[in-house]
Amino acid sequence: MTIVRRNLNWLFVLLAGVVVFGALNAASANAQQPPPAAAQDGDYLLGSSDKVRVTVYGEPTLSGEFFVTGSGMVSLPLIGEVKAAGLSLRQFQDAVQQSLSDGYLKEPRVSAEVLTFRPFYILGEVSKPGTYPYTSGLTVMNAVATAGGYTYRADKKQVFVKRNGATEEQKMALDPTVTVAPGDTIRIGERFF
Repeated sequence: MTIVRRNLNWLFVLLAGVVVFGALNAASANAQQPPPAAAQDGDYLLGSSDKVRVTVYGEPTLSGEFFVTGSGMVSLPLIGEVKAAGLSLRQFQDAVQQSLSDGYLKEPRVSAEVLTFRPFYILGEVSKPGTYPYTSGLTVMNAVATAGGYTYRADKKQVFVKRNGATEEQKMALDPTVTVAPGDTIRIGERFF
């Protein structure tokens, strides 16, 4: 009887350990989840080299596809240049709508969408460093794959990311949750051994 009781005690301790480990592992996984794509897209600010489609309802000659210039402006028919850099899509739509309603159109309805995001840059210990087109939901791991993978000297434990507009790069652990934004510069360092 004591052998059965001892085995049941061990089984209980083992089961409790598995439950605690599972709970800790689940909490850790939830803490590392990136924000949903919708939240990231809602915060996206336009910048140089973005290509946007502007649609003015009922006015096909005022609608079209336009690039954000190096000075952060979009040149539109009839109203000329409108500031876009640093604005969200909603703010840009409102600016175009306001410009059109200032003596050109009565109650214009405008929509805008990003067709092509500005590129990201990757350098360091990857097979093909360079400039690549950004795609929604891009991670550092995807960016490395796009650049032909790691070289044999690559440090596969950490990455350096300089966010668009930042002055310094940040050192981050290289894991699948590290996201890339348009205009970011990624550097894969060299390992020591």
